[in-house]
Amino acid sequence: MKGRVLIIAGSDSGGGAGIQADVKTVTALKGYAATAIAALTAQDTRTVRAIHDVPLPFIRLQIQMVLEDIGADALKTGMLSKPEVIAAVREEIDRHAPGVPLVVDPVMVAKGGARLLDSGAERALIELLLPRAAVITPNASEAEALTGLPVTTFEEQDRAAERMLKMGAKAVLLKGGHVPGDVVRDVLLSPAGRHEYKGERLPDSSTHGTGCTLASAIATGLAQKLELHEAVERAHAYVRTAIRTAPGFGHGNGPLNHTHTVKSYI
Repeated sequence: MKGRVLIIAGSDSGGGAGIQADVKTVTALKGYAATAIAALTAQDTRTVRAIHDVPLPFIRLQIQMVLEDIGADALKTGMLSKPEVIAAVREEIDRHAPGVPLVVDPVMVAKGGARLLDSGAERALIELLLPRAAVITPNASEAEALTGLPVTTFEEQDRAAERMLKMGAKAVLLKGGHVPGDVVRDVLLSPAGRHEYKGERLPDSSTHGTGCTLASAIATGLAQKLELHEAVERAHAYVRTAIRTAPGFGHGNGPLNHTHTVKSYI
């Protein structure tokens, strides 16, 4: 076991996304996962039925206790639905984990279409989390919301990634799963250079939690001292196999096979 990752996000009662997917991913990649749960959701593979916010002092306490005792080699944020939650998270990680790389997954809308981010939280995310991010991992629709630019082509994808760098992110991984076409292209942009990750679009409905999973896989790589482009490359390989070998559970967008790296003793 190598690399401590603190995940600050919401939970998914269906187990395919959120904190549950994060913990599975970090563990499958031989890291150590700790959590601070920011919200509870009642959801399945089809929809989010309800969201229950965790009281702010309790979110702060979870972060404090993990970082003061166990510590972290990387941080990952997911669903943070309120501006006051985002502000508190920024304060706590600055106080207890200065300099620790942060992967920001700007979760805004669930796969089934339910909105997960309070409209007022978008500005807080841009002002407080984006500048602290070692890398931010938006999909096309999230990039559109953050930049105000359309993201429907490869050229627009590049333009939006460049805009987010100018907005203060140290690196941007703009995912292309929502961009039309047979080829899915993610682009990683940072002052150190540019990398593309291309693959054929997989004809599979088992994609619930892909964003959470990818971001947590990247955070695990950074915690294990991989270079960012190496962490992203490994994360992509992990997610694609997790989609290809998905168990087929549920009646909507099903969960991934997070355990494909784990040796079976059965």
